[in-house]
Amino acid sequence: MTWARIMAPLSGGESDRAVLEAGALIAGAFDARLAGVYTPADVADVMPWMGEGFMGGVQATALESLKEAAAVGERKAREAMDGVAYGNKAFIALETPVWANLSAESRLSDVVIFSDEPARGRGALAEAFQELLADEQRPVIIARPGLKVGGVVAVAWDGGKEASRAARQSTPLLQKAEKVVILTAPRATTRAHDPARLQDYYAARGVKAEVEVLPDSGEAAPMLLYAAKKAGADILVAGAFGHPRLQEFIFGGTTRSLLAADSPSLFLSH
Repeated sequence: MTWARIMAPLSGGESDRAVLEAGALIAGAFDARLAGVYTPADVADVMPWMGEGFMGGVQATALESLKEAAAVGERKAREAMDGVAYGNKAFIALETPVWANLSAESRLSDVVIFSDEPARGRGALAEAFQELLADEQRPVIIARPGLKVGGVVAVAWDGGKEASRAARQSTPLLQKAEKVVILTAPRATTRAHDPARLQDYYAARGVKAEVEVLPDSGEAAPMLLYAAKKAGADILVAGAFGHPRLQEFIFGGTTRSLLAADSPSLFLSH
């Protein structure tokens, strides 16, 4: 198992360069293709709001402004891509229908790279983050300062569907890690999730993993973050949105708490 295509959605903003550098770091570890995908606002999404006769007057001016902004954003995104010193890369500028084309690109990618801003619901790519992680169920890496391949990776494990998917999909990353730690709280849920089962799964794939049992009281996110920091983790692997997203949005949830933290970098899968 390996990764062959790393996708980085781009907005034409200041964060594009950092995301591409992180993408190149991940792609370089696997000799993978880095795809920089410029994701502009979709003009087709705006047209229904303009009503009949949208090609006249103010509506036409607004449409031209959107097109000009998209052209400027594409130029800046291309410049960011050109500035990344990684040979195996490709730039893709999406056209209408943007969201459908973005989804199609993600389905043929092994992992998608984002920065903190869209992961926290801010900026032009916030909707793209939600769509790809929750709707398309693509694995994503949230790149933060200190991102490293070949260091320490912590895996949050509760035996659930989301955690299981994240644990499996992150295996190529774990195979390159210097140290892997499984973080679990066995008595914190009624779900059976013996960490030895996950250890065996990884061992069959050449990954030696340690287990750390967390306290069984308190909120999960602070415990996971503390344990990951204690282990010196460069990346924390976790399942995302284990509860309905509306419920997570209203009540917080472990996923939102992990997204709000400053470190470590995250590998998430829903």
